[in-house]
Order: sequence, then structure tokens, then C-alpha cells
Amino acid sequence: MLAYFASLDPMALLRACPGGIAQGLIWGIMALGVYFTFRILDIADLSVDGSFATGGAVSIMLILAGWDPLLTLIIAFIAGMIAGYITGLLHTKLGIPAILAGILTQISLYSINLNIMGKANQAINVGKINLIFTSNIDHLGRTIIVTAFCCLVLVALSYCYLGTEHGCAFRATGNNGAMSRALGINTDRMKVIGLALSNGIVALSGGMLAQYQGFADVNMGRGAIVIGLAAVIIGEVIGELILGKRMNYFFRLLFAILGGVIYYLVYVFVLWLKFPANDMKLLTAIVVAVFLGVPYIRKMSKSSFRHAGNMAKKEGGKD
Repeated sequence: MLAYFASLDPMALLRACPGGIAQGLIWGIMALGVYFTFRILDIADLSVDGSFATGGAVSIMLILAGWDPLLTLIIAFIAGMIAGYITGLLHTKLGIPAILAGILTQISLYSINLNIMGKANQAINVGKINLIFTSNIDHLGRTIIVTAFCCLVLVALSYCYLGTEHGCAFRATGNNGAMSRALGINTDRMKVIGLALSNGIVALSGGMLAQYQGFADVNMGRGAIVIGLAAVIIGEVIGELILGKRMNYFFRLLFAILGGVIYYLVYVFVLWLKFPANDMKLLTAIVVAVFLGVPYIRKMSKSSFRHAGNMAKKEGGKD
């Protein structure tokens, strides 16, 4: 045991933290997209696993074709919106349950991504291309600053949208679909728009990550929904502990991104502890389960009915 702890280098952990923060911010953008469907529309959209890889594939292939890296991210965003739009049509026009519609889109995107890249993965020469989002240690500080700025812009735009009349209709659709329809809101349209917007943001994140790591892989989005949910839930739990009732939509969106950063810092810490990389998916599932359970446990502990029941049991025990 002493030999194990002696083998751990604290400086190695500090050197790995900037990379973890950069990746956490990128995955936090993906979590922001997941937040739109999971929390606002109340839909678990599994198509994000495919659209995340689509964003990476589109960005890398366009860069290889000579396009400007920033422009490729816009195209990646549009490609993701198309994927989400298809999921929305499958759900609203064909009556397919949302989770199955997402699975169908995800499966389809696997083949589409292979056709986009021509093979399972494609790489770019990061030394010859001026990338803003890069893992190059000399430019990592710039990557973190620019990515953080992009996160703030996306949060601000999302918050402004949710405050508009259209955004209120969008929120109402996820909160109470029946009442929204009674008020004349086209809930099917809201769902399609929400799914398209969500997958567009997810694909944007995928394009940024592909540029950061210098390649796109057909499996790079596998498990993305789990990471996104983990980031959203971690951010919500921590945000509510810090802000309590002051946790409005702006802070919920912001903490979804911060949840991605926290998740990846935990990831870096666990790797530093020399846990097997093969066990990271198991660790992710455990983290998500724990943070999913925390709000319920807190709610039950504060429940007046549960408290009254416990008091009745105690009184009964005294008799």
C-alpha cells in the first residue's frame, strides 16, 4: 500500500488538470445540448451519441478539404441539427416513442459517419493547421480561454431564447404537454425544434473535440449521453447546494457546463490513481447513479409526510 501511494506523482496530476479542464469545457457544451432535451423537453434523446460523432466527422473532413476550422464548426452544427430534426420527425410524425426514435437515428448515423469519413477514423496534421481548439501544450491556455468564452456565449444565447415567447412555449411543452396543446401551442413543432437545437449543440461540441484531439472516430460519441447526463446532474446538485432557491435557468445552464468540467477533473483524478481505463464506463455509471439519487434522498429527507411518519413510528415505539 505504501509503495502504491509512493508511486503517485502530485505534479503529474497538476500537469494533467489543464487538459482535463479543456476537455471538460468541450464536453460541457455537449451537456448543454443534452440539458435542452433531458430537462426542458423531458426526453432522453439517445441520438446524441451519433450526432456527436457526426460533428467530429464533418469538421475533420472539411478541414482535410481545406476549409477554415472555425467555419467547419458551423457546418457541424447544421449537420447535428439535421440529425435532431430527423429524430423529431420520427417521434412526432410517425408516432415512434422518443427513446426509440433516438436509437434509430443513432444507428443510422453510424453508417452515415462511416460514409462521411470513408473509414473508421480520420486524422489531421495538427502541426500544419492553425487550430484554436488544440491539445498542444503551448496553446492549451488559449484553448481553455476561448472554449470558456464560447460556453458563456452559448449559455447567454440559450438563456435569452428561453426568455422569449417562443422559448416559453418550448419550456411549457416539456413541463405540461396537454396544457400546452390546450393553449394552442404546437407541441410537435416545439419538440422537433428542441431536438434539432440540442443535437446541433452536441455536434458543435463533437467538432470542437475532434479538432482538440486531432482526429475523428466513428465511435467517439459512444457513451456521450451518459457523460452528458452525468454533467447535467452533477451541475444541478452542486448548483442547488451553492445557490439554493436562487438557481434560475441561467445558472442551471451554466452549472451544466461546470458539471462537465467537474466530471472530467474526476476522470483525470481517477486515471492519476492508476485505475484501469477499462473501468471508466463503470465509474461513470456509478457517479451518475449517485448524483441521480442525491436529489431524491434530499427531497425525501425534507418531506413533511415522511417526517410525520417517522415521528408516528417513534411515538408508537414509546407506547
